[in-house]
Amino acid sequence: MDQEAAPDRESLFPVTSTEGQGTGGAAPLTRRNALKIFGSGVVALGMGGLLEACTSSTKTPGTSGTTAAGGGSGGNVIRIGYVSPKTGALAGFSLSDDFVLSKVRSTAAYKGLKIGGTTYSIQIIEADSQSDPNRAAQVAQQLINQNHVDIIVTSSAPETTNPVATACEQLQTPCLSTVVPWEAWYGGLGGNPGSPTKTFTYNTMFFFGMKEFAGTFLPMWDRIQSSTGAAKVFGGAFPNDTDGNAFRAGFPPFAEAKGYRFVDGGAYTDGTTDFSSMIDKLKSSGSQFFVNAPLPPDFNTFWKQASQRGYRPKLATVAKVLLFPADVVALGSLASNIATDAWWTPFAPNKSSLSGETAKQFALDYQNQSGSQWVQSMGSAYSLFEVAVEALKAVTDPHDKAAVADALHKVHYSGMCGSIDFTSGPAPGVGIIPPVGIQWKPGTGTLGKAYQFEAFVVDNSMNPSTPLNGTLTATFS
Repeated sequence: MDQEAAPDRESLFPVTSTEGQGTGGAAPLTRRNALKIFGSGVVALGMGGLLEACTSSTKTPGTSGTTAAGGGSGGNVIRIGYVSPKTGALAGFSLSDDFVLSKVRSTAAYKGLKIGGTTYSIQIIEADSQSDPNRAAQVAQQLINQNHVDIIVTSSAPETTNPVATACEQLQTPCLSTVVPWEAWYGGLGGNPGSPTKTFTYNTMFFFGMKEFAGTFLPMWDRIQSSTGAAKVFGGAFPNDTDGNAFRAGFPPFAEAKGYRFVDGGAYTDGTTDFSSMIDKLKSSGSQFFVNAPLPPDFNTFWKQASQRGYRPKLATVAKVLLFPADVVALGSLASNIATDAWWTPFAPNKSSLSGETAKQFALDYQNQSGSQWVQSMGSAYSLFEVAVEALKAVTDPHDKAAVADALHKVHYSGMCGSIDFTSGPAPGVGIIPPVGIQWKPGTGTLGKAYQFEAFVVDNSMNPSTPLNGTLTATFS
């Protein structure tokens, strides 16, 4: 796909600390529509109550006083808070966290980082969001007010990243997010993705958005459409949440510009257990291509019901789900030849900016040490800590939160996820990592051991540096 612009239209919390050894057509995105689109997400993330809570002082464990909101650590220790969904519906995103943090802590920078003539030890403090937005906001507040972190990094869907980012912006603490469509992140913070001019002083993120999703999915659609003669009709199953609303608003215009007609299955509530009416609508409309962005358990339910009701699109392209082997195995043969995006694979020619380790070796080490198959979230989680070091090296005082936040906005480097430039993104403070298209197929040992299912790179339109190692196949013939 050519890259044209979008068409018009534990105290209380389970926080652990380990010191380092020293991731139908859509309406135009006007300001008013953006607020409508992302409004439900903002409310769900508790913007009103959260901001009120965040501006209050919080008692620090072991003292009789209070710590003003936003206080840093001070001294020769840099504290980095890491919020991810270790448990709950999004836990698949954090499967590699222990391995990634072990790798990060073993690097020279995390054993001792020299800044302005002083060597600082780095402490990483982990917090589990439990896949719950309110919990994510609470642990972010605790990391800032009680653990006195200098910076927070966070990953994995707007249910995690957005409440953390909101707390950090209010409490004036640098925050770096990943694995969230930039439109969902930007809109969730109160910006207008259709006119992204607002800068969030303390927030930055890297991932990609609707342009990159379309640039990955649509070339695959075009190839299947050309080989099968399928009708250029696509169905969408988007939940009424931050990700779903971002996709419903942002994805269809790209597909419609390529001649595809959109059939909206209708917004649904996360946790829905009966998708029969939606499936029947998509089937009766002749939707030959399918796209969605649900919570993983919801897709499992939807896809099994779709099979039972005979909905068989030529190509299913999904976001937010089937990113990890466990979810694929849970669907069994029904997962074969479903396509999705991959923002990191061990087949890319990337290497760590902290250690020089290649992406391939990084993945092999994970498989050897954990006994589990590599997961793409390990690359983005690792890059969170690479970017943090890039920003910290650019300041004279790592406890100066305004300076660190400003430095994050200026990072441009190459690391485990490739080249990331926060100065040229589609919105202030946004860095883009281009994805590739993958399909799940029976394993052949593409990286060492052969697993039941493996992710094969079948489209590299957005990221030609990553070689293809599989053939795109129709989901249903």
